[in-house]
Amino acid sequence: IFLYRDLTFLHRSVLFINKADDPVIERILLPRMALTVAEYLAFTHDMHVLVILTDMTNYANALREVSAARKEIPGRRGYPGYMYTDLAGLYERAGCVAGSKGSVTQIPILTMPDDDKTHPIPDLTGYITEGQIAFSRELHQKGIYPPVDVLASLSRLKASEKATRDDHSALANQLFAAYAKGKEIRELAQILGEASLSQSDKQYLEFVTEFEKRFVTQAASENRTIIDTLTIGWKLLELLPRTELKRVKPDLIAKYLPSAQEAKK
Repeated sequence: IFLYRDLTFLHRSVLFINKADDPVIERILLPRMALTVAEYLAFTHDMHVLVILTDMTNYANALREVSAARKEIPGRRGYPGYMYTDLAGLYERAGCVAGSKGSVTQIPILTMPDDDKTHPIPDLTGYITEGQIAFSRELHQKGIYPPVDVLASLSRLKASEKATRDDHSALANQLFAAYAKGKEIRELAQILGEASLSQSDKQYLEFVTEFEKRFVTQAASENRTIIDTLTIGWKLLELLPRTELKRVKPDLIAKYLPSAQEAKK
């Protein structure tokens, strides 16, 4: 578990490490100790603290071991029924306090057992934190960084209109729908071959490739703004027929789609 203000300075980091030969109970206490230090730095010394919890799968397994040792009635897949409350008690120790300039931000990291999104640990974590970012081995093997699996990732939090642009929600829905359809066509092309695809299907196939190369891919040192991201999204939609843009209103298309703007001129 790492707490730090600046990635480039290790002396500003606080590390809590649980080794494999340490008692299981230490694995349960460790996140609470780390979060206590984070709250002290944030709310007493007005620091902005980022807390990375890794790996929460090991933490949940330790919770199951302790529950089994106590002979408690097990819940889903042997995990204790109170695991939701326990995880929520950790994840909800993030945010800021009135009267304090500091804040605590959390990034809990976990490995999905057998890549199963319905497993209790990722299922409860995504539900409590209102979202999740999933990584794809396939994209990683293609050299795409960060290898974010767009379809498996989600966020239930919506930014206010002051924090983003008026086209954000509609554009996100259109890109997500187009990428999902393109992935289906890519799988179909692997079976039947690209020669069997229609012209529209080939455009979706191109869209998927460019979406991963230009939208998902970012340099490690890149500081892409939300406006830059939205602009890339509109440029990608130019690869699709105008008739396929069914999730964005005509006024937004006329306002932001590059080809529509050129037509006005």
